[in-house]
Amino acid sequence: MPNDPEPLTRWSAALVSRRATLRTVALSAGTTALLAGCKDDPGGGPAAGGDSKSTKGPDGKPEPSTDPAVVAAMSAAAGQVAQVAQRLTAASKLYPALRTQLTTAAKYHAQHLAKLNEVSGAGPATAPPLPALPKGSEAAMADLATREQKLSVAHAIAAAKLSGPNARLLAMVAAAESQLANSLTVTAKKKQAAR
Repeated sequence: MPNDPEPLTRWSAALVSRRATLRTVALSAGTTALLAGCKDDPGGGPAAGGDSKSTKGPDGKPEPSTDPAVVAAMSAAAGQVAQVAQRLTAASKLYPALRTQLTTAAKYHAQHLAKLNEVSGAGPATAPPLPALPKGSEAAMADLATREQKLSVAHAIAAAKLSGPNARLLAMVAAAESQLANSLTVTAKKKQAAR
């Protein structure tokens, strides 16, 4: 029949939905628009008559912020990323078949966590224990994708409240989480289509 939906093939199951693509584009465009006016140098730099003092330490790494709002935002983000990293590790141990798909996400979160801890100036983030993973690998993937998407939105909102390199870092983390959520969703859909 002409109105019947086309059966899922190997290629169509791997495509990201239009809604997911538009959500990612909107989130990225919104974050980019918010950050377009941000400057790294709060004093405007020597050319603008501002202070020529650098925010980098003697080893070339950025010095942690002393602004309580920035420290709080970055520490909260680090704690959230640590929670998701714990969840990814637990899922890959509980469901070995998912390990290859979750390894990339775990690597990204480890890098983000290290950077967030570096710029927050606080100690390493600790994550409170999370509830048990859902039963079944598909439910676990759906849970992980949902958590990634929620964190993406939370970090994009936090980025909009900051400026400079801290805002860019949170925006980068938000974009990565949005992409990870989409890839985890596509992986779950591929598994369903294979049945």
